[in-house]
Amino acid sequence: MEAIWVTIPVLQHVLLYEGADMPPFEDILQALRFSLAVTLGSFAPLAGKLVHLKDTWDVAISCSAADSVKFVVAESDTDVRRLARDEEHDLPVLEQLVPDVDMSELPTAVLAVQATRFNGGVAVGVTVHHAVADGRSLWTFVQAWATACRGETPALTPSFDRSLVKLPGGQEEARRIFQQWAPNLPLVAPPPSFLEDRPRFTRRTFALDMPHIQRLKQHIVRLGEAHDAPLTHPPSTFVTVTALAWTCFARCKPFPLDDDLLLFFLADVRGRLDPPVDRGYVGVCLTWCLVMLPARELRGPRALLTAAAAVQDEIRRMNRDPANQQSHLTPIMLASWDRLMSVSGSSAFAAYDIADFGWGKPRRTEPIRMNHDGQVALMRGRDGLGVQVSVSLLQQAQMDDFRSLFLELLQSN
Repeated sequence: MEAIWVTIPVLQHVLLYEGADMPPFEDILQALRFSLAVTLGSFAPLAGKLVHLKDTWDVAISCSAADSVKFVVAESDTDVRRLARDEEHDLPVLEQLVPDVDMSELPTAVLAVQATRFNGGVAVGVTVHHAVADGRSLWTFVQAWATACRGETPALTPSFDRSLVKLPGGQEEARRIFQQWAPNLPLVAPPPSFLEDRPRFTRRTFALDMPHIQRLKQHIVRLGEAHDAPLTHPPSTFVTVTALAWTCFARCKPFPLDDDLLLFFLADVRGRLDPPVDRGYVGVCLTWCLVMLPARELRGPRALLTAAAAVQDEIRRMNRDPANQQSHLTPIMLASWDRLMSVSGSSAFAAYDIADFGWGKPRRTEPIRMNHDGQVALMRGRDGLGVQVSVSLLQQAQMDDFRSLFLELLQSN
């Protein structure tokens, strides 16, 4: 499950804290450094290197007693309150708040962290190699680090045992992926568009509270009843928010009505495999999901219902065969890249609740790397109930349309 992420390696998040009662920055640094050292005692592979084994064409984590994690200390004169509250992202500034790690060639570091001082605030940035940790693993580490920083003992014992994840093909399938997508190992080349377009993205974050989500769920159920096409079961929060975002994506871009639009998302299969994988597993335990609908259906009066039903159907398919990595979908996705919306993260990621290092929950947390014109990143909202939706699009006018459509659909239901 990790192999494909060797070529798309960078997973980055920033956590912004601000307030008049923040501890002195030097005290924050001391607490972060000490607790990081304690935490790495249980997360030792994150201090290692990702290496290429030439004899077998494998990629592995190499650990030694001399391993360490890069800890960057920085300072910014940016107004942290603006960064923490603005709907639109100041991407050049946000990118400076996470450590820069060159992952284009193996061996490479697995983890780096950064603390940045603001006037009245601090940012904690984390960069981790996506071939070693998925989103859930990242937040498992952050939770353990924050718990140790508060002087408490983490409740979860992490596991790095890759043998727990049993997949058809196993190591042979991983080698096939490396030979297809990283033929020049130890050099790793991400798709050129990831590097060329990303600095030009416009990004916004929307906060959906639980009343909005509940009304949207009820609206989708009523649509099903009105059109004699009821859903097999009420839509989940993930299905509801994804259907909303996909509908807005389909309407903010000038797609011909007969074009097939694609929705790609990742599913955590730790609890779905047989036998299930322990919830403390740190690694990549994701499978691919792909949905396709004509643009016409995502612009009609039943769009939210149609999108929700299609996402539910794909989740049911995935639940029947969670170990199927569906790598055959890659050519379809690449051929339809400009018609694809991707969803990363999860509305179940409670980042705001778990990332209290001792000076309160973050005022804002954001993913830094969003690589696609039409990427949506989800996490649980700061209130612990709603959902935070971060969106990246290439054209400002399309983002403005997306925002208007998003708010219109929310307020009309």
